[in-house]
Amino acid sequence: MAKKLQVALCYDFDGTLAAGNMQEYGFMDRLSVTPDAFWAKSATLVKQHSADKILCYMKCMLEEAKARKIPFRREDFVECGKDVALFKGVIEWFDRINAYAQSKGVEVSHFLISSGLKEIVEGTPIADKFKKLYASTFMYNEYGEAEWPARAIDYTGKTQYIFRINKGCLDECDTVSVNRKMSQDERPVPLSHMIYFGDGDTDVPCMSMIKGGGGYSVAVYQPHKHGAREAAEQYLHDERVDIVAPADYSEGKKIDRFVKQVIDTLAAENKLRSFE
Repeated sequence: MAKKLQVALCYDFDGTLAAGNMQEYGFMDRLSVTPDAFWAKSATLVKQHSADKILCYMKCMLEEAKARKIPFRREDFVECGKDVALFKGVIEWFDRINAYAQSKGVEVSHFLISSGLKEIVEGTPIADKFKKLYASTFMYNEYGEAEWPARAIDYTGKTQYIFRINKGCLDECDTVSVNRKMSQDERPVPLSHMIYFGDGDTDVPCMSMIKGGGGYSVAVYQPHKHGAREAAEQYLHDERVDIVAPADYSEGKKIDRFVKQVIDTLAAENKLRSFE
C-alpha cells in the first residue's frame, strides 16, 4: 500500500487570498488614515534611511496610533482582521481541497507566509485553516499595547519558511534544527511536493525556489485591477511560475482545477514509486 503523501500549500496573503493590504481595513479606518497618505509616509522612511520596507510600515502603524492617542493591543489587531475582504471562494477552499486530497491518499497542509501582520490574519475566518501562520508581528508592553516589531518578514526572509516546512522545523524560533544537515530523503515535504501562491515581486524568491525544486507556483491576480494580469503574466514569461490565474478559489475555477491536477499527478507518482 502506498504511503500517504505529504503536500504543502503555501500562500502569501495580501493580493493573494485577500484584496489589497490588510492594514487598509480596520486599522486605517479606526485611525482615519488614508491608504495613500500611510504608504507614502512609509515609502519616504524607506528612501530616507535605506530601510527595510516591512519595518517602516510597522513603524508607521505605531506612530500613527500614538499620534492619535489610540493604543493598539493584540485583540484590536485581531478585531481588524474581521473586516478583511477575502477573495471569492477562499473560505470554502481549504476544506474542499483537503477532502479531495484525502480521497487520493494525499495529506495536504496549508501554510501562510506573509509580510503582513499575523495578528490581523488571526482575526480572519480562515486563520484556523493553516497548520502554521508565518507573518510579521509586534511586541507588546506591560499594558498590552504594541510598541515594537517582534518579527518582520521581508521578501527574501520568506524563503526561510519554505525550508522550515521542507525540513519539518516549524518553530520559527528554532535556529538549530532548520540549519542542520538533512538528506533529501529525510525531509517530510520535498520542494517537489509544494505549491506556492503569490501575487507580487515579494513572492518571486519563493516562487522561483519551489518551481526550481520541482514544485509548482501560481501567480494570482485580482480581476479588473489595472495591470494586475499583465504583471502576473510576466512571471510566467520569466519562468517563475507554472500558471497565471484570477483570484477566484471557487470550485471548478482555474486555481481549483490546477491544484487538483497537481494532487492527481503527485498521487500517481507516489503509487508508481510504491509499486510492487
